[in-house]
Amino acid sequence: MIKTIFFENKERYGFRRIEAELRNRGIIVNHKKIIRLMKKLSLKAKVRKQKYHSYIGEVGHIADNIINRDFTTDKPNEKWTTDVSQFNCPFGKVYLSPILDMGAGDIVSWDLSLSPNLNQIKHMLDEAFTKYPNLEGLVFHSDQGWQYQHNYYQERLKEMGIVQSMSRKGNCIDNCIMESFFGTLKNEMFYGHESEFKSFEEFKKAISDYINYYNNERIKKKTKWMPPTKYRETSTMCL
Repeated sequence: MIKTIFFENKERYGFRRIEAELRNRGIIVNHKKIIRLMKKLSLKAKVRKQKYHSYIGEVGHIADNIINRDFTTDKPNEKWTTDVSQFNCPFGKVYLSPILDMGAGDIVSWDLSLSPNLNQIKHMLDEAFTKYPNLEGLVFHSDQGWQYQHNYYQERLKEMGIVQSMSRKGNCIDNCIMESFFGTLKNEMFYGHESEFKSFEEFKKAISDYINYYNNERIKKKTKWMPPTKYRETSTMCL
């Protein structure tokens, strides 16, 4: 069963998630036994690498760090975060811009582009605000990337009644929840597979498939070992 769960999730699960998924399937096993069996079976989850920085100096308004490393919330649509990450593919560089909900843990919307431009941010916001039109009071966190200092971005947030928050300059820990998502995504579907993506379209489909998996299938401790969309649904029902 450990092997089945490990390969069903494309070698992405370590012993904690395997223990939780076994429990979800009605099998209670001590984590030490899982570690021992995974070593015996040579099952090892993938590890992480590095990221793109969009900070180019102060080109617009810098918002206060309202989040201040307090990523805790038990409700969806109270705190969001975003960032841009770069992927070096055989056909060129590609940039992913997602929005992550800190409460539900799901990817609310995302855009993939061959350049980190403002159109990418516009599309990401349009998709998110269409999906959730009532966001008054939500705190939206980012780093000090040029995109988030841009007048368009800041005005769109004001129109929706959203409070903007920014990390301190050059401090990735202030947005570690987004860093963690990028690390997970790259580790689980990109590193070691770079040469498999022959075109932008192929890579976009792989990203789409992974985000669908991340939202609807991948369990984690923060969401009580439920997939994020299931946790969002459960949290909303309890409001």
